[in-house]
Amino acid sequence: MTEFVIETALLTHGLSSVSNDRLLELWPWKEPRLVWLEGGRLRRGTLEEFLPIRDRCKTVRRVNRAGYRQARAQGDDAALTASATMEAAMDLSIPVAVTGGMGGIGDIAGEELCPDLPALAELPIVLVATAPKDVIDIGATIKWLIVHGVKVLGKQEDICTGFLLDNQRIPLSGAWQGQPVSPQTLLLQGIPAADRLKDAGIIREARKAGKAAQERGEAYHPAANAAIDRLSKGRSSLLQLASLIANGKLAGSLSFGEEVR
Repeated sequence: MTEFVIETALLTHGLSSVSNDRLLELWPWKEPRLVWLEGGRLRRGTLEEFLPIRDRCKTVRRVNRAGYRQARAQGDDAALTASATMEAAMDLSIPVAVTGGMGGIGDIAGEELCPDLPALAELPIVLVATAPKDVIDIGATIKWLIVHGVKVLGKQEDICTGFLLDNQRIPLSGAWQGQPVSPQTLLLQGIPAADRLKDAGIIREARKAGKAAQERGEAYHPAANAAIDRLSKGRSSLLQLASLIANGKLAGSLSFGEEVR
């Protein structure tokens, strides 16, 4: 099985209606698949080892690649976003990082260009994700990645149809059909269309909630996720968790070309 690590920002701050017991019930791995910072030390551990960090979510930072080295130097406790997970994978000599909904290009203050994108363009890592999030410009995000040399593949299809909504048809570099992958590849595995949310108004309300949080000095994405969770009566959190798990299983099945052996 290919080695991979899974981000912890979603599990820490993004699944507001999913209990620890439910996580333990659904989580398929006993191996150490998660990465986070504890007292500045990079931890690679199991879900059981991670849960004490989740229990302290209000005092645990959400760190992206830009803040990862500083958080380590300062001795912080931190959950890692996709870009920080890619950096951690480099530190651990692991070739694949896993996330759910990823960042991109949009109007989120401080994330007009999310660090997920330059991390993919600069690091010799494969990222397995669901899709860029609905709150950003998915078309501009995919275009930026392709222009900057990232191969963007969809599992069994050459388009991205959206994240929690099925309302996009964005061309990708191609389709992944089991072939070996190479570094600087983004592999997208969408949530089944029949399972996705139908009400685009939920995403509009999530954008408002995220911007209001930033005006209060809080993080955008946890507030947006909490709004989507509330308006979908918890369904969005279960969809995101199921997708994160599916992406981890896909990551473990990947094979690589000779250049990364």
